Amino acid sequence: MDLEFAVNGERFKVDSIDPSTTVLDFLRFNTPFKSVKLGCGEGGCGACLVVLSRYDPELDQVKECSINSCLTLLCSVNGCSITTSEGLGNKKKGFHPIHKRFAGFHASQCGFCTPGMCISLYSALSNSSKEFTVSEAEKSVSGNLCRCTGYRPIVDACKSFASDVDIEDLGFNSFWKKGESKEVMLKNLPPYNPKEHLVTFPEFLKKKKKKKKLHNGLDHSRYRWTTPCSVAELHNITQAANSLGSLKLVVGNTGTGYYQDEERFDRYIDISQIPEMSMIKKGEEGIEIGAAVTISNAIDALKKEESKSCYIFKKMAAHMEKIGNHAIRNSGSIGGNLVMAQSRKFPSDITTLLLAVDASVYMLNGGKKAEKVKVHEFLELPSMLDSKRVLLKVEIPLCTATTSTTSVDDDTELLFESYRAAPRSIGNALPYLNAAFFALVSRRQEPSRRGVTVDKCFLAFGSYGCDHSIRATEVESFLTGKSLSYSVLYEAVGLLKGIIVPGKDTPHHEYRKSLAVGYLFEFFNPLIESGHYSNSHVNDTAKSLLPFLSSSQQVLESNEYQPVGEAVIKVGAALQASGEAVFVDDIPTLPNCLHGAFVYSTECLAKIKSIRFREKNVTPSGVFALLTSKDIPKQGQNIGSKTVFGTGPLFADELTQFAGQRIALVVADTQKHADSAAKLAVVEYDTKNIEEEAILTVEDAVKRCSFFEVHPMIYPEPVGDVLKGMEEAERKIISAELRLGSQYFFYMEPQTALALPDEDDCVKVYSSSQAPEYVHSVIATCLGIQEHNVRVITRRVGGGFGGKAVKSMPVATACALGAYKLQRPVKMYMNRRTDMIMAGGRHPMKITYDVGFRSDGKVTALEFIMLIDAGLEPDISAVMPRNIMGPLRKYDWGALSFDIKVCKTNCPTRTAMRAPGEVQGSYIAESIIENVATSLQMDVDTVRKINLHSYVSLRKFYTRISGDPDEYTLPLLWDKLEISSKFKERAEMVKEFNVCNVWRKRGISRVPIVHQVLQRPTPGKVSILSDGSVVVEVGGIELGQGLWTKVQQMVAYGLGMVKCQGSDKLLERIRVVQSDTLGMIQGGFTAGSTTSECSCEAVRLCCVILVGRLKPTMDKMMMEKPGSVTWTMLIQQAYGQSINLSASTLYTPEYASMEYLNYGVGVSEVEVDLVTGKTEILRSDIIYDCGKSLNPAVDLGQIEGAFVQGIGFFMMEEYTTDEKGLVVQQGTWDYKIPTVDTISKHFNVEIVNSGHHKDRVLSSKASGEPPMLMAASVHCATRSAIREARKQSLSWNCNDGNIDESGTDFELPVPATMPVVKSLCGLYNVERYLQGKILG
Repeated sequence: MDLEFAVNGERFKVDSIDPSTTVLDFLRFNTPFKSVKLGCGEGGCGACLVVLSRYDPELDQVKECSINSCLTLLCSVNGCSITTSEGLGNKKKGFHPIHKRFAGFHASQCGFCTPGMCISLYSALSNSSKEFTVSEAEKSVSGNLCRCTGYRPIVDACKSFASDVDIEDLGFNSFWKKGESKEVMLKNLPPYNPKEHLVTFPEFLKKKKKKKKLHNGLDHSRYRWTTPCSVAELHNITQAANSLGSLKLVVGNTGTGYYQDEERFDRYIDISQIPEMSMIKKGEEGIEIGAAVTISNAIDALKKEESKSCYIFKKMAAHMEKIGNHAIRNSGSIGGNLVMAQSRKFPSDITTLLLAVDASVYMLNGGKKAEKVKVHEFLELPSMLDSKRVLLKVEIPLCTATTSTTSVDDDTELLFESYRAAPRSIGNALPYLNAAFFALVSRRQEPSRRGVTVDKCFLAFGSYGCDHSIRATEVESFLTGKSLSYSVLYEAVGLLKGIIVPGKDTPHHEYRKSLAVGYLFEFFNPLIESGHYSNSHVNDTAKSLLPFLSSSQQVLESNEYQPVGEAVIKVGAALQASGEAVFVDDIPTLPNCLHGAFVYSTECLAKIKSIRFREKNVTPSGVFALLTSKDIPKQGQNIGSKTVFGTGPLFADELTQFAGQRIALVVADTQKHADSAAKLAVVEYDTKNIEEEAILTVEDAVKRCSFFEVHPMIYPEPVGDVLKGMEEAERKIISAELRLGSQYFFYMEPQTALALPDEDDCVKVYSSSQAPEYVHSVIATCLGIQEHNVRVITRRVGGGFGGKAVKSMPVATACALGAYKLQRPVKMYMNRRTDMIMAGGRHPMKITYDVGFRSDGKVTALEFIMLIDAGLEPDISAVMPRNIMGPLRKYDWGALSFDIKVCKTNCPTRTAMRAPGEVQGSYIAESIIENVATSLQMDVDTVRKINLHSYVSLRKFYTRISGDPDEYTLPLLWDKLEISSKFKERAEMVKEFNVCNVWRKRGISRVPIVHQVLQRPTPGKVSILSDGSVVVEVGGIELGQGLWTKVQQMVAYGLGMVKCQGSDKLLERIRVVQSDTLGMIQGGFTAGSTTSECSCEAVRLCCVILVGRLKPTMDKMMMEKPGSVTWTMLIQQAYGQSINLSASTLYTPEYASMEYLNYGVGVSEVEVDLVTGKTEILRSDIIYDCGKSLNPAVDLGQIEGAFVQGIGFFMMEEYTTDEKGLVVQQGTWDYKIPTVDTISKHFNVEIVNSGHHKDRVLSSKASGEPPMLMAASVHCATRSAIREARKQSLSWNCNDGNIDESGTDFELPVPATMPVVKSLCGLYNVERYLQGKILG
């Protein structure tokens, strides 16, 4: 049988294919559909999602679900229909209502993740059995990652489809104006009708399925793919395994997302069509679930169960909904999960649940008869992967079976609960620990045994760094038959701590132990406290896992410079949603195109002796070349990047100087072959004959005097007399230390470039870059050719955040080198793992400070020493001192002095990341203020307020860039947000909450920001074509920040000054085109938040020129035909008169006004779970001064997105290195950016229109980076909650060595992850609490 399927209704027939080919591989390289993106290759980001439709000819039904095309094998979709975002709707056929609403709610910025988001929503809509609810809408995108928007507009777009939504609660959008009636709102929404807008299954596939329904197998001689239809057939295949070669049993293939297997198998066995393995059967003993049943289908079956065990089954289902994401659960099988747990130590939630209900599994073991064993026995067996055993099904017993040895009467109660501590509640994150408890308890009335007695219990724990989930049988035996009391529970906890022993390489050992203790306490303590069964054990499992997200936005649109100031939909938003927007990797691959992958160093300092592939004298499949520094043309240079501060090499030469440094480029026929070959590369190092040791810390750098020079011109100046300020101080904090870690960009589109050789030694390069001009120069220098021989083109970038500036240069340069040398196109699409290892990220730093202050909280002097880890190469690190000191000066320190050293180390080169230095500087200021308040035992908000700048002190600290007095809006914002957020009232409510709650504590914090930005010279060009349409070029790059949209609005405004008929409706006639370094020179960097406004000013100046040229013609035509001159007529006349209708400028800001200050205030309230360390952001309120916004919708998106990215930095994202300096986190499994379930539950934003600013572009101000600093309010609120937890812990009667006696004197690290928060709240707080209760 041939492999045949449909994509967007179009028939595809494949005669032969490698069975390891994924759906994504096929779609991207064999179809015109490009909406399916490769973001991670792990099933962890949602960029690759498609809808898979299967037709059942027996039931004449079509079932749809979303799947990860990056994991799903193509052969597994035989006879199915695939729908991508283009298949839902597109430019030619009309966009789908989902696309339109995403655009109208401003829910797409860079657009790389948007098609996957649309597919997630569509899948949720199509699978909603009843009316689509707000809860379903919120959960529909919980497994998708977005780095730009902050999720709020995405959630609003999804909720607009919900039947139970209050439409007035939906956020800022283009469909209605504030104050319009609900009827108008509903009428203006793009209509959605499930009957019209759902995808239909192709008839040609239906006919095929009906004809061949008895056999659906492929010809294994052509596909090496077998689909057995019975257990007997599978048995014969497995028994003949030795003769057939290596076998792989597959259902959804989701395991490869975790293990990233490179092994190629001789034959793939698709077991999803075996009835015995794919059915769900309910009997008197329990539920049998076939091993090939997907996790989603198992969840549905457990939810529908109506037996006496339904309460337990529903609890299990609710827990299983937290596993992976929708697409993983739709593909991944129950059996696959269990086998990975049994054979490869996968941290499984399902095994823990099954252990707690004493479940069994059935296996095919050599013979044809199935063998039944308990799950705990199954987990102890030798690896299933190393044997011929096959898992057939799982049997979950009914509660009556589980309690068969125990009598159940009216005083007996069955209890079940499961637990899971993970970085995200439901957003695709492995747990630190999971647990599931089953107990049969009874209430005793006799005096000697009054209270609750444990008659029977199963206590299961998993995912804590063990080989597999376990039952704590010693604790079970100890508790059985005992009447619960604090002393009994305390002894049980002691036993448990000896059982939960994480593996030696497992991080957070004690934290994981404390989780096990905490969960045991949470389960049994309510029975002790109340003396009877608590409702917490039988709560409604059907309730939403996500609280409803709510938001409000106060945004003022301006019509002073129409259409500038209006909330115009982002250019190309619908195109991005449908997936038709073209990114570099979407450019059709030429037939002779080669692909590249870097080989990088794993040593921090070593000589390179040789590079070869794993098998000597054997070149891996598809490899054409291995390029090193020796392959750079003689006339060229080994250069891979440059800034004004220096250069960096393309490849390490004879010496590699940091782990992750580029050593070579593998060039192969496909990206998959290039990536595989790069992993097979073996670098032989010499680490013995190195004269000096590697510098891996800033302390080592100080000892060795290893620093980058910072020119005095950009080194910040001290303020005031610190010695005098210290003398005036009544109190001091001396030698306090603070450390800040790094952060990875996690742009959704990895680094990518395409280079094409051209005639006469020329090369054309498509680069996903924020700095094409610099890419251009580096390529020319590397190849040793003149710059006019190089052309770099950038249309759009799938997220940058600074990471696509300097770090994009070596990617493009390596491709250019390959194309130049091999005279064939070379493309590189860097895999996420390599990208993370090479990215460098944000600068880590160490700060040691002395601060003097008065008893009323007023700071009199601050001095500090700062050591910044810049890594090996200069990059932009020399500007870090200046960037840090800008926001750090936001308080009146009295006097300020500092010694900032930029350390050169043998670590990955750090680079600019959104608000580079500014986010750290602003936080350092907050940390100092927090410590001052703690030292004085004062309210920290009071200390903040007393140290806010007056205009006089602002002038002292910011000198020439402080602006006029009326531009200093921070005090106004501070007071305004206090009222709108009800800060004082909520602060009192937080205090009351903390008094009334033992195991949850809240904190609230208000944080101001002052952020200085710098305008830079920026080019622009505006050309009017003969039909009156307009084409615009700017130096700035569209990264998702809405630069093109603002530029388009500015051109419409500027050309509208000609004042003819139709000139007020030019917006739709303007197109901004891609950056071309030969067409638009001096483009510079798109960075620092001001490129949009500078680009706008550049094109405005162009428009002034053009209007000046058109004015005489216009005046003459108006005299001849008063009032009847249209824009088209005017342009035709101008063309006839040969008037130059193309103008270009280089906007150069004046020195006196090129820098300015931005202001904002953020208030956040959090709740900390003292058992797990989980921090939930209950509410965030932001107020930000945008001047007169050029586009409020764009600026709102920037503000929200920056704030959420800040949440990631302060609370979640760990980007660390090992002892050799190699990055530890290498994918979505261990690097967690915020998701829908981790952002603020209530998110309120107000953009203040602060009026006229004479030196700004139409009075506008930047919005891209400054709001990120306000996310420190979340961290500070968490600190406040922890402080309350520590005070409480000290009030108990037993000592916890984890908490010092001062209690409130501590430093909260960044990021404040769950283990960090828990450790500061007290790793042993449960034991401490129980001891206190025992002692009375």
